[in-house]
Amino acid sequence: MIERGIFQTNYCINLSKNKMKRSIKNIVAILAIGAVFTACSSSEDATVPTDELAGLNKFKEITNDTHTLELYSHRDVEQGYNEIKIRIKDNATNNYVKDAEINWTPLMHMSMMTHSCPKSAVEKVTSNGTLYEGYIVFQMPQNETEYWDLTLDYTIKGISYTATTTMDVPASAERRVTTFTGTDGIKYIVAYAEPHHPKVAVNDVILGVFKMQDMMHFPVVDGYTLKIDPRMPSMGNHGSPNNMDAVQLSPGELYTGKMALTMTGYWKINLQLFKSDGTLLKGEPISDTVTESSLYLDLEF
Repeated sequence: MIERGIFQTNYCINLSKNKMKRSIKNIVAILAIGAVFTACSSSEDATVPTDELAGLNKFKEITNDTHTLELYSHRDVEQGYNEIKIRIKDNATNNYVKDAEINWTPLMHMSMMTHSCPKSAVEKVTSNGTLYEGYIVFQMPQNETEYWDLTLDYTIKGISYTATTTMDVPASAERRVTTFTGTDGIKYIVAYAEPHHPKVAVNDVILGVFKMQDMMHFPVVDGYTLKIDPRMPSMGNHGSPNNMDAVQLSPGELYTGKMALTMTGYWKINLQLFKSDGTLLKGEPISDTVTESSLYLDLEF
């Protein structure tokens, strides 16, 4: 009887252990399946913008009979390079349009003439979002009698619309854009784009190089080189190491290089612009007798 009782007790213990093992395996399997679905869900949701407007400020609304167009930027619009984002709201439904095609035309109205400026195409930020983006380089500021306006021509489901607004474009505190005539007789525009917030480090720098084709067209020039030489005039005009020329990665794009800033303060970004064949278009190398280039931008941080 004792042996039989011991056998039954051991049998019950083993049975309980087996049930517990099966339960643990089932729990692990359920958790694993849940993790897979969570991963798939996260992967699918990765393209869904969580907050499209993070870091952006709305600076303008334009309303026509059908839509309200909202203009956003990460900082105040001013003379120079400006990244601008757009949303289009249907006034009847209050829904934002996701399938528009947008073209824009900035115009400076002067007393004797009207002209445009460098600008990019307008493209979607994300495929399923509501924001569109591009850049505009206002090469000159407004004044009491001369002003900028912006016309947005857009198409939604084959129907064309338009909206126009004036743009507030004050002079920039720093020299972020410069216009000049090169040694080839062509008028060029060079603009500082990034970094927005420079650091004491070797910064990735982005510059735009454009030419005046006519009063309405200012395309990016391809295959040029910008030599970069940052200097601190207030500190003996000392330079910095590890700068790299700004060049294009692909035709039609802005120019990227390296700009070393070794301390905070005012920096003059001396530049030299070369054509693809090595022809110098503007600027001089810095030496003991030449303390600044005739082609430069500046910043202070």
